[in-house]
Formats: sequence, C-alpha cells, structure tokens
Amino acid sequence: MPRARVAVIGAGAWGSTLAALVAKVEPVTLVCHDAAVAGEINETHRNERRLPGVELPPRVRATDDIALIAGAAELVIFAVPSRHLRETALAAAPHIAPGADVLSVVKGLENGTYMRMTQVITAAAGITAERLAALSGPNLAMEVARGLPASAVVAALDPDLAQRVSRRLSRREFRLYVNRDVLGVELCGALKNIVAIAAGAADALGFGDNGKAGLITRGLAEMMRVGIAAGANPLTFAGLAGLGDLVATCGSGLSRNHRLGEELAKGRRWADIEATLPGTAEGAYTVDAAIGYAASLGVEMPIAREVHNALFGGKSVLRCLMDLLSRESKDELADFDRWAEQLVASRVATAGA
Repeated sequence: MPRARVAVIGAGAWGSTLAALVAKVEPVTLVCHDAAVAGEINETHRNERRLPGVELPPRVRATDDIALIAGAAELVIFAVPSRHLRETALAAAPHIAPGADVLSVVKGLENGTYMRMTQVITAAAGITAERLAALSGPNLAMEVARGLPASAVVAALDPDLAQRVSRRLSRREFRLYVNRDVLGVELCGALKNIVAIAAGAADALGFGDNGKAGLITRGLAEMMRVGIAAGANPLTFAGLAGLGDLVATCGSGLSRNHRLGEELAKGRRWADIEATLPGTAEGAYTVDAAIGYAASLGVEMPIAREVHNALFGGKSVLRCLMDLLSRESKDELADFDRWAEQLVASRVATAGA
C-alpha cells in the first residue's frame, strides 16, 4: 500500500468516518487511543464500538502510535474529544510535518481558558493560525459513514488552505463549502451542542413541535449574541455550521447531546449517564466554558445556564424548562441596533487595518 499522506487523530465515530471518506481515494493513517481498537480495525475493517455495522475501506490503517503521523506530510486531522485535545496536540506536535495542513473537527470550548479548538492546537502544538482550518456542519457520523448525503463548511484564514482541505475531503455525498469566519464556525460548533441538550429534554417531556421550535430559535439567538459580541459574522450562524448543525443535532436520535437531554429528563444524573453514552456529548463539557466566555463579553445565555443547572446543579429538567418559559417577554430584535453598531465598527476597523 502507498504511504499515507493524510492522518486522522482520534478513532471515535467522526474520526473513523472521516478516515473512511479519505480512504475511498487514498491511504490514511487512523490514530487510536487504544491498541485493541487499532487491532480490531486492521483485522476486521470495522470499529464496532463507534460505527456498528459499518465497514471501513482497506486503505484505513489504524495504529496507537501517534509518531506514525510523521509520514502524513499533507494533512493532519484532529478528531478527539475537546477535553483531550490539548494533551493530544502536544503529543502530536513533534511528528507533524512543517508543511502539513492541519484540520480540527473538534467542537467545544476549553474550560478555564475559553479557547476555541484551533486556538488550543496553536497553543499546545505551536502551529500558526494560518495553517489551521476548522470543519463543522450537520454531520451525524453514522449517516455520513453510511453514505447518506451531507454538507459541511471548512473555515480557514487562508482561503487556499480551505480549498485544499475541501478538495481532499469532498465527495459527491459529502458536499463541502468554504468560509473565512473561523471564529464563527467554531463558536457555532461548540454552542449548538448545548441547545441540543435542552431540545432532547423538551422532546422527552413532550413539549411538542411548537415548543421545541421556539427553544431552537431562541437557542440560535443566544448563539448569535455570543458570536457577534466576539466579532464573528452573523451570517455564519444562518449557515451550515450554525442553523444547519443546530437542526440536525436538536432533531436526531443519533445526536449524543440530544440523547443526554432525554436521559436528564428521565431524572438520571449526569454522573450516571456519562459512562453509558456511545461517545462524547460535547455540550456537557462545553457549557461552563460557554457561560464564562459569554459573561466575559457581557452576554447572557439563559438556555445554557439552565442546561448547567440540570447537569451540575441538581435542578430538575422540568423546572429548568418551565423557568425558561416564565422569563419576561422582550422585543425579539431588541439587540439589533447594538449588533449593527458592532458590525459597522468591526468592518471599519478591518478596512483600516
């Protein structure tokens, strides 16, 4: 088999799916945390724990030795849980070729630092922001792995980098768009998981389609408030990384965050649910960082606050949702003038740079 020029670090459902997409065209190295998982993939061409029933192409070569990414001189993809990204990037750094493109498909904010995932990679691995891209969108791994149609967006400061990544990963059934708003794309990917937990709880409690639609819409407004205050493009939140991913994550039984919300609504505790989920529910690990980050920007996140209360505060999910419904009504576009002023100021500053 020819030498792999692409490496995927992380053999969860999404990492394994991306490795399979690459392997349709060329060999790929898939780095696993567990040697037993790597052995299973190489012997059976399956990752039954994360992608049950899905056959991986023979050109996927799994390993638990991160040093083997040294041969991937063209593209390295980080696909590990957000809470493990810093240590993983630090371990990978000595083996990433100086000219390799680096892609993050991790969705979250780091607790304590409030860093986005590309910022964590920069800090831990010393890779400049210009070499980093982020991929996000409505990408339920099992559907993509089964060849169902899906779309995503690749964001990078360097448009050529975004195009290179897009050309490498795009398939007829996996359509990729590009965007320069790395900040907005990453915030969308992190914040939508929090709303999905609330949506799962609403579904489990029988709030109905109208109630759920209202929750999703106000969740999107909450995400946008944070994004605009941070300097992101508000149109990004209407795109694949924002509304697109929000719809998929809030509406699908394949979503781990949605499932977490359902389990919380049954009265189960996060400590008991965590070990039983088939993968990582990133919203649970991001919610506190999101609230802290928003507070640093002067933005309120009432939905995220109630998700925190349900996860870590011992408050019943029903009480959390009822308290959201009982909040004082306000002008839906009350913040528009302030947002518009911020956007104009941002455009002027960019034009003068």
